[in-house]
Amino acid sequence: MENRHASAPLVLHLYCRVDVLVTDAEALADHAVAELREAEIDWSAEDDDLESAVGELRGSIADSLGAVVDISRLIEGVPGVEFRGGWCRAEPGPPREIPVPGSR
Repeated sequence: MENRHASAPLVLHLYCRVDVLVTDAEALADHAVAELREAEIDWSAEDDDLESAVGELRGSIADSLGAVVDISRLIEGVPGVEFRGGWCRAEPGPPREIPVPGSR
């Protein structure tokens, strides 16, 4: 019989790829900039300032998308699973090939 209730937490890694179609780049950049402006960032501890960060977001739709995606929501509501951290990166161009476990 399968052990459905482990006695100790188990760390698992989820590797995800999500394909999206950006239909309104300006709306996406506006949203990313608004979230950046609302974030409680101590700019004195950063390498850049708010306006240069805004410029980076407006200059790269991939950076804008990566800045607003909340990957912790992928497991939201899944019982027995706790989000421990991660990151999201959006890149232009073809997707990276990542081998599927067990296939060669």
